[in-house]
Amino acid sequence: MTAMIVGLLLCLVLAIAVMALVAIPARREGREILTARGERVVVKVRATTDGATRRASGNGSAQRAAAPTKRKAS
Repeated sequence: MTAMIVGLLLCLVLAIAVMALVAIPARREGREILTARGERVVVKVRATTDGATRRASGNGSAQRAAAPTKRKAS
């Protein structure tokens, strides 16, 4: 199990290193990392995530307010 976790961490570190080797020089040269389609996808995902977060936080407070509180009988 430990070997698997170490292997996964090693893969993660290698992936981050490769992305850094590609993305950092591209940004310094002024090139965009994502294509126009990629940018649209990121905007859509952020909007969806923000909407879901708002709905979840709004529903949670409404559920807590509507839920009856239980008191211990003494």
